[in-house]
Amino acid sequence: MPKAPYLFRALIVVCCLSATSAVSSALAQTKAPVTHEALWLMPRVGAPSPSPDGKWVVFPVTEPSYTEQEQVTDLWIVPADGASAPRRLTHTKGGESSVAWSADSRRIAFVAKREGDDQNQVYTLDLSGGEAQRVTNISTGAGSPQWRPDGRAILFTSRVYPGARDDAANRSVAEERKKLKYTVRSFDAFPVRRWDRWLDDRQLHVLVQPLEPGAAPVDLLAGSKLVQGPGYAGRVLDTGEELDAVWAPDGQSIVFAATTDLNQSARATSHTDLFQVSASRGEPTQLTSGDVSYEHPHFAADGRTIYFSATADADQIYAHERIASAPWPWAGKPKIVTSGFDRSVASWSLSGDGRSIYLTAEDAGLEKLYVVSASGGETREAIKQERGVYTSVSVASQSNSPVILANWASATEPAEIVRIDPATGSHRRLTSFAVDQAAALSWQPLQHFWFTSSRGRRIHNLIALPPGFDASRKYPLLVEIHGGAANMWRDQITLRWNYHLLASPGYVVLLTNYTGSTGFGEQFARDIKLDPFAGPASELNEAADEAIRRFSFIDGTRQAAAGASYGGHLANWLEGTTTRYKAIVSHAGLANAESQWGASDGIYHRELMAGGPPWEETPTWRTQNPIHNAAKFRTPILLSVGERDFRVPLNNTLEMWSAVQRMQVPGRLLVWPNANHWILDGNDSRHFYEEVHAWLARWLNVN
Repeated sequence: MPKAPYLFRALIVVCCLSATSAVSSALAQTKAPVTHEALWLMPRVGAPSPSPDGKWVVFPVTEPSYTEQEQVTDLWIVPADGASAPRRLTHTKGGESSVAWSADSRRIAFVAKREGDDQNQVYTLDLSGGEAQRVTNISTGAGSPQWRPDGRAILFTSRVYPGARDDAANRSVAEERKKLKYTVRSFDAFPVRRWDRWLDDRQLHVLVQPLEPGAAPVDLLAGSKLVQGPGYAGRVLDTGEELDAVWAPDGQSIVFAATTDLNQSARATSHTDLFQVSASRGEPTQLTSGDVSYEHPHFAADGRTIYFSATADADQIYAHERIASAPWPWAGKPKIVTSGFDRSVASWSLSGDGRSIYLTAEDAGLEKLYVVSASGGETREAIKQERGVYTSVSVASQSNSPVILANWASATEPAEIVRIDPATGSHRRLTSFAVDQAAALSWQPLQHFWFTSSRGRRIHNLIALPPGFDASRKYPLLVEIHGGAANMWRDQITLRWNYHLLASPGYVVLLTNYTGSTGFGEQFARDIKLDPFAGPASELNEAADEAIRRFSFIDGTRQAAAGASYGGHLANWLEGTTTRYKAIVSHAGLANAESQWGASDGIYHRELMAGGPPWEETPTWRTQNPIHNAAKFRTPILLSVGERDFRVPLNNTLEMWSAVQRMQVPGRLLVWPNANHWILDGNDSRHFYEEVHAWLARWLNVN
């Protein structure tokens, strides 16, 4: 009896797919194929920045090219009520980013590297007319501008040399280092690399640029004890650092986020705290402490409350990001606003009246829009959502009626700017840069399904269908494995692993959110601890079995698996633990967990995952390590790695390649000299897909 509802639902899905397949096939004949060129060259719309009064929205648009010099990123503006079409604000060869509005909604500041600039600088633009004006000219470059509330100064960040108190000193240090006759990188503490670059001794500082003619910027952190500490750094990102610096409401001080224990990150989780520094320079005051990371400070419009994110990650492999608050001026202990919400907050913004916080969070393949009272309480969906993702939500800070902007996208619709109306439960597009191109392609929305694994866990899946899908036919199955593992397959276009481009030769692509994935609660993401490969791999295999049982159009005799990053780790694990797949593709995957621990740019979280360092030989190190299964390698495997990848360094792919060759397994090795953890160059990316398609076709007999 319990199986009857499941069988009925499965029949409905198959029947619906069968009923629509003829229509889909007919429509596909009139639509363009999904090609790398069609995806890569679509305009890319960035995050919205609404004016404080809620009347305008500024956003970047990238017009991609396969030639880097021909790619253009300019700023555009559109009325927040959609009364007229967007218009271009800037027309330059260099890109613009980091838009910030003045409090009077008349001017914007942004970062650009224009003709004559050696580094990125801050520019301002009066929207009533005229050309953009450069307001910084600093040798170390400028980023992340924010207007002082009175509009008479701008804070920004810059990576400066230790001990240099002004730009003249920075220039002097740079010149002296150029004169050295030797070349060496020297270090006294961990870490030494991040993502795709070696670290150096420069530090990220907060500076203030008065807007009076001839005024020089002031480095607020130069000479402070904070930056002289061995563990000082900004909030660490894969591609650099941020300080999340914002003006206090009175314009007399600045609040920012920084870490003081990065030098301990080889043996402990480093934390980010909030600090306050006088706008006229002085020793910063630490506002937060403990085993919680605090980031992204924002002030309420009335200036009486400060909000920020809080991540309690002490000795955890994963923790949700939550929203917290404290009275301003700072007093007491931070209060968690989203304490009862079992999803990790992605983007968030305060309403103009200060009563609500709108936020986005992952949930079962979607990124949904939620709302919570600014004082705390239940976090609920702001609008009902059955597909797609809302990202980069931003609310006009001075508008009493909520002016809520975000990007919205799905796996068949590129991101555009939308205005959201919670009262009607809908949104309205303000931009349509790539809508027509997307509508002209032969692709279909993703299909969702769930199953219960042999371990009793509910596992979420999506499938992507090939163009011209016909439910009466049989298609090979490609099991695509996401990275992370703290990540999730989403109903969103991605260029690195595009579901529809992978499916285009005639595959059904299966996307499984295995244990360890985000968007299913904090504990689900943590349950991968001590079981990094075996458990998730079993769920991937069971998901493939379930898909074959459910969908008669899947050919169970022709299966392949592919993944990148953590997905590459799992692909390498599958290589030695099953022969069900006819071919495997592994990009940026580890072969040896122990050598990965020692060579990666981050190590302590791997120790947490395994229950101790490698020399303690906990069971996880011994039993869940792909290279230990090399004697069982049998499946033809395509290995791929970026030469500039410091997250999963080249040595791991070479070790996997050596084992494949030693075991005489058919293989192919791709090394991308200019790639980091991801293949981001357009021409490299296009060839990567060509290699993947050729490899799968060879072993799955797809013409």
